[in-house]
This record gives sequence, structure tokens and C-alpha cells, in this order.
Amino acid sequence: MSSQTLTKSPPRRAESGPALPRIVPRRRTGQWLAAALVLTLLGLAVNSVLRNEAFQWGVVADYFTTTAVLRGLGLTLWLTALVMALGFALGTLLAVLRLSANPVLRAVSWGYVWLFRSMPILVQLLFWFNIGALYPHILGIRTVDLFGPVTVAVVGLTLHEAAYAAEVVRGGILSVDRGQIEAAQALGLGRARRLRRIVLPQAMRSIVPPAGNMLIGTLKGTSIVSVIAVQDLLYSVQLVYHRTYQVIPLLLVATLWYVVVTSLLSVGQYYVERHYARGAGR
Repeated sequence: MSSQTLTKSPPRRAESGPALPRIVPRRRTGQWLAAALVLTLLGLAVNSVLRNEAFQWGVVADYFTTTAVLRGLGLTLWLTALVMALGFALGTLLAVLRLSANPVLRAVSWGYVWLFRSMPILVQLLFWFNIGALYPHILGIRTVDLFGPVTVAVVGLTLHEAAYAAEVVRGGILSVDRGQIEAAQALGLGRARRLRRIVLPQAMRSIVPPAGNMLIGTLKGTSIVSVIAVQDLLYSVQLVYHRTYQVIPLLLVATLWYVVVTSLLSVGQYYVERHYARGAGR
């Protein structure tokens, strides 16, 4: 039997076609020039702040962790946490009443939100601070003894925040698909259980971002209680600079503490949002 020699045929040449156009990245000269200009101006601003001796950064460092400042910071944090907890508890109740089928409850809730959103917070605090002029005694107790500066701050800020919290919670509840509620009704779940187990967990995706903004706003808004002599962070530094006349560095101390706490709260808000956004398309 004769052996056959197997030869490899040369590979076929690819058929020549029309040449594809070369992709050239778009030049964004204007954007790069604008970015360079912004960075230059930002660098000049930071440099002027750091090198300006009028800011007295040495004094800022000396007072940043003093006992008086830390005590004021502690009161500010405590006041913020308490007001947010009480405000959202009352606000959730108001939101549920606003969505009630009872017209009287809806009207009362709407009236509360309308009234307290219409009044400036400073006016509310001054009103509660002078409540003794209207009601000298409540339940046999003198209002002067009952409503001290800290109590006035808690009551005034809580009632104010509850009005805004009610709208935040109501918006979150309305964002839940109606079919979820109907499915819970078909399973025989009561109204309270539907709200607690079905509606609120899904509504938290819409509630958390504005609630985080409210928390940060409340933290900074507590500085207004200094007008009624509550020794929060701002009032504490005011006491110091009234004695030393170093106004700018002491105000910088308060500002830096507000920036630090606000940054930490923003990080916490990010992780809470990510927790409640699980399973949601982005």
C-alpha cells in the first residue's frame, strides 16, 4: 500500500474589506482647564486659611479638647439623639393619623404639621421659655420649676422636628406599592401588623435619606438653644470667648467639632441606606 503525503494547505487570507475608522478619544480641553482653575483657586483658599495668623490655629488646638468644650459637645449630642428619637416617634404617629380613614384624626394631624412648620423654631423656643406667663401652674407644679432651659429645648425642638418627621414618614409609607398592602390584607394581617411588618420595612428606603438630612440639620440646629442659656457646644465656646475675647478661634473650635460629627453621621447614613437598599435595583 502506497503511503500518501499529507501537506498542510496555507491559511486563507482574510477577505479584505473596508478599513474601520480609527477611534480617537475626544479632547476635553475646556473641562481640564476648568478643573485646573478650580483646584488652583481651592489651593489658594486653603493656603490663605492655614497661613493666616488671624485664625490663631494654636489657640484652636489649645481649646479643642478642653473640658468645657467637650461637656458642651456631649450635651449637643445628647440633645440631638433625644430630639430625633422623640420627634420621629411622634412624627410616625402623626403620619399614621394623617393616612387614617377618620377625617377628625386626619384634620388634627394636618393641623399640627401646618402649625409647627409655620412657626420659626426660635419663636417656638422663646414661647416655651415664657410659658409661665400663660400657665403659672400645671398640675399643681410651678412651670418655672417644670420648664428649665434644657426641658424647654427638648420640648421645643421635639415638637418642631415631629412636624417634619411626620411628612418624611408619610412620604415613605406612600412610596410602598399598593399591591404589597393588598397582599398583606389577603393574608389576614391586621392594620398595625401590616404597618410594622410590611409597610415600614419597605418604606425605610425612602425614609432614611431625608431622615439623615434631618439628623444633621438637628445637630446643627441645636446651636439655637444657646439663646435660652443651654450650655451646648456653641454656648460653651461663647462663655470662653466672652472671657478671653478670642472670638474667631473659639468659633473655629465649634465649627470643627460640628464638621467632625456631621462627617461621622454622613458615613453612618451611607451604611444604613445600603442596608435598607438590599434587593433594590440601582
